Order: sequence, then structure tokens, then C-alpha cells
Amino acid sequence: MHSLSDRPRRPYDARRRAFALLLALLPALGAAAQGQPVPVPLDADTPLVLTLDEAVQIALVSNYAVRGDRLSIENAEAQVREAWGQVLPQVDASASYTRNLKSANPFAGSAAGGLFGSLGFVDWLAFNERARTDEDPGTVPIAFPEFQDRQAQGLREAGISLGGSDNPFAVENQFQNGLTVTQTLFNGSAFAAISGAERLKDINRKGLARQEQLIVDEVRRSFYQALLAQAQAGVVESSVGRTAATLSETARRVAQGVAPKFQRTSAEVTLANLETQLVQVQTQAATALDQLKFTLGIPVAQPVRLRGSLAVDEADLYRQVSVAGAYAAALERRPDLDQARLAVELREIDRRITRAEYLPRLSAFANLSYSGSVPDDRSFTVADPDDPFSFTRRDNTFFSESYWQPSVNVGMTLTWNLFNGFQTSARAQQRQIAVEQARLDYARLEQGVRLEVETALRSLRAAYQQILSQEQNVARAEENYRMASVRLREGVATPLEERDASDLLDQSRLNYLQAVHDYLVARSAYETALGLSPTRPADANLTLNQ
Repeated sequence: MHSLSDRPRRPYDARRRAFALLLALLPALGAAAQGQPVPVPLDADTPLVLTLDEAVQIALVSNYAVRGDRLSIENAEAQVREAWGQVLPQVDASASYTRNLKSANPFAGSAAGGLFGSLGFVDWLAFNERARTDEDPGTVPIAFPEFQDRQAQGLREAGISLGGSDNPFAVENQFQNGLTVTQTLFNGSAFAAISGAERLKDINRKGLARQEQLIVDEVRRSFYQALLAQAQAGVVESSVGRTAATLSETARRVAQGVAPKFQRTSAEVTLANLETQLVQVQTQAATALDQLKFTLGIPVAQPVRLRGSLAVDEADLYRQVSVAGAYAAALERRPDLDQARLAVELREIDRRITRAEYLPRLSAFANLSYSGSVPDDRSFTVADPDDPFSFTRRDNTFFSESYWQPSVNVGMTLTWNLFNGFQTSARAQQRQIAVEQARLDYARLEQGVRLEVETALRSLRAAYQQILSQEQNVARAEENYRMASVRLREGVATPLEERDASDLLDQSRLNYLQAVHDYLVARSAYETALGLSPTRPADANLTLNQ
């Protein structure tokens, strides 16, 4: 068997060239990812030339499904950070402002108002006491009404007007600022949620690994299908050429009168049918190539030319592999099995989160607040200590200490739900059932993997036998056509016999190409069933040849 003529022997060469192609395609890929119109192809006259390995490398970077799974991993990492946030300190800041348009007097209707009104007697009694003890004969005690009048006169002379509000405690502007720090000391659900988020991230990573394997298989299938369609077009094109030559020879013989006209007519009909078939297979080849570009995740408008041919290298690579050995390798390599195993662990963690609701929650807190009651009129009156009837007016600043007061408090909070109507026990039962379902899913997947491996290995061996059979058949068809052509030139055979031999040759070649395609697809399906690495599939031969 011959190898693919363009298959690189060093995978790193394909990676470097694929990387260069990706750099050239970055503007188009970026526009497609953002939902913008795809730019004009790089060069409509110079298409990208891709080998199978290069196509695989491009798909592993730009395929839509792979890129979506990478975003899922990023989302899982964000969920891990979110889960850790439940046990890290929580800091909350708050601020509020209240404008009091009218405030109620807290002492309205009580005898407390008379208490504040009688405070003026204290100043009057102090004045009279100083007057009696003063050596100045002009200083004499006065009556309380006169004391009030003289104080009012002093306020008027100082330009001070006392408000007549019925609520001396009203403040127009109130500010409240606070900072609260809370630290979880024990929360069983939060701690279990962290483990669950880590498992989810691992599950998404395994999902990406499996998705890459599936994408590689899809790329191979699309690549092989495009090559098959192009090869089929080539076979039909060759048939058109041979039929055209046969028509020319038949027309010559008819002109010489040695062949009936119906042979020429028959050859013309055959040629027309083949030309129609050629148009159809060429259309199918173009569609297969567009499908490949879509699978790779590159703009469909980008011209692409494939470098390769439908051929088999190392056709007996997996002939000696046993089903038991292949199944054991699949159990070890398949990321989706690891994913299902992690899903069981995730369900168990989810059950622990629910059962943690039976436990108390303990947290510590610290509150720092800074409140202010700031009036619109921030002026105040100061009496002369030597003259109770002399006053001056002063103003406070907005942030005066007399308006703003801090407060600090710390403590701990313990919450423990003792009974919630059996809701926790019901949820715990549901989580236990989910664990059992996850275990069933894993067991079913194990059996599905075994079925997939056996089917793929059986199809691979059957495809190998078909290749051996078709190789011999093509050789016989070529010899048959050669002999028919010689007989026609010697005049001992009719053009109809040659056309029949040509049709048999074409069909044999198409059958051989189909057999090679089926074998390559079966081998890719087998490697995918085993979970082999997309970049080094040949490693399987070292471990599975038993």
C-alpha cells in the first residue's frame, strides 16, 4: 500500500504551517466570532493549500464547538472563584441622606417642655447671686421678667434672632455612612460548593478533550469525503475523455461505412450522460469542500485547495488488535468516561451540600458607622461670661465634630435551622437519587464504549478486506479495458464492447476509491472510539498490537 503522498512525517511541521495559516486567517476568524461580516477572502486567485494534518491543527484552534467548550472552561473557572467568594470576607459599604422637611416634636404633649423652658431661671439666679456678692453698689438683683427683657435686648443689639420653632430637636439634614465586614467561620454548604466547582471545571476540561477528539474525527471524515468527491470527478472526467475518443473512432468507422450509424448515436448519448454526471460530481466536490471549511471554522468564502489523495498507508496497523485490548485502552483513554466518573463525584458533592443544611452557620462581623445631623443654620450664640446680656454669633463648619459621630461594634452570628418542614431531608433524598442516576449513566457509557469499540474494529477489518478485493478487481478491469481497446483497433471488437469495458473500469475505480474512503473513515472512527490523542494516533500501535 502507498502512503498519502503529502502526509508530513514530522507533525510539528504541520503545526507550524497551520499556525502560519491561522495568523493569516485571524481577521476573518475574529469577525466571524463577533458576528460581524466576514472580510473578503485573502486572495481569490491564490487559495490556501491544506493537508489533512494542517486541517486538523486549524480545527483544534478555530472550530466553533471547540471554542465553545473552551469558553465553558473559562466559565467554570469563574464559578470556582465565585464559590471561594462565599468563604472570603464580605465588605459592604452604605450611605444615605435624609432631608427632614418637618419633624415631630418628641416631647409634644408631655411636661418635659416646661423643663427646658425653665432653664432660663438658672441664668437669672446666677446673675442675682453675683449681684448680691458684687462690691459694686450699682449691681443689684433684678426680677426674672426684667432679666429676660435685657437678654432679648442684648440679642437684638448683636443682630441675633432666635427661631420660633416648636421643635428644638429638629435637624434638616441627616447623613448615615457605614462599613460592614463579615467573615464566614463555618458553612458546610459553602465549603462543599468549592469542591463542586472544582469538579465542574475538571468535567469541562474532559469535555473539551473529548470534543477535540470528535472534531478531529469530523475533520478527517470531511477531508476524506472532499477527496473522494474530487477523485470521483476525476474518474468521470477520464471516462468522458475515453468516451469522446470512442465517439471519434466510431464516427470514423461510420463514415467509412464499416459500422452502422446507431453505434455513433449510442456513443453520443453515452457521452452526453457522462458529461451530465461530471457536472453533478463536480458540484458534489465543491459542496464537500465547503463543508470541510465550515468544520474547520474558517470562512466558507475562503478559497481552499486540498493536498493529498485517497490512499492507505499501514493498512494492517490494527489487524492484530484484540477486542479486549482495545476496550481496555478505551477505558483508560476516553475523556468522556472520566467526565462521567467526575459527574458521579459532583452529584455526591451536591448531596453533601444539601446535608450541610443540617449544620449551623457561624460568622463574625464588624460594623463601622459615621452618622451626621447637620442643620441648615449652623450658627450659634455665645454669651459674654462677664456680661450675661452681651452676645456674639459664630458659625460651625459642615464637618464640625458637634454634628458627626462615629460608632464601632463587633460580634458573631450563629444561625441553625432546627426544622423546615422536612424540606432538607426531601432534597437530600433527591440528591441521593441523582447520585444513583449518575452511576447508571456511567455504567451505560461503559457498555456503550465497548459496543462502539467492537463495531469500529469490526468495520475497520471489513473495510480492509474490501480494499484487498477492490485492488484486484481494478487490476482485472484495467487489463480487460486494455484488451478491448486492442481488439477494437484490430477490428475484431465493436465500440460497444469497448464502452462496456470502459464502464467496468470506471465502476471498479469508483468502488476502489469508495473502499479506501470507507477504510480511512473506519480507522478514524476506531481511533476516536479508543480516545487516542488527535496529534499522535500512531501511539496506539505500541500499546494495542497484541
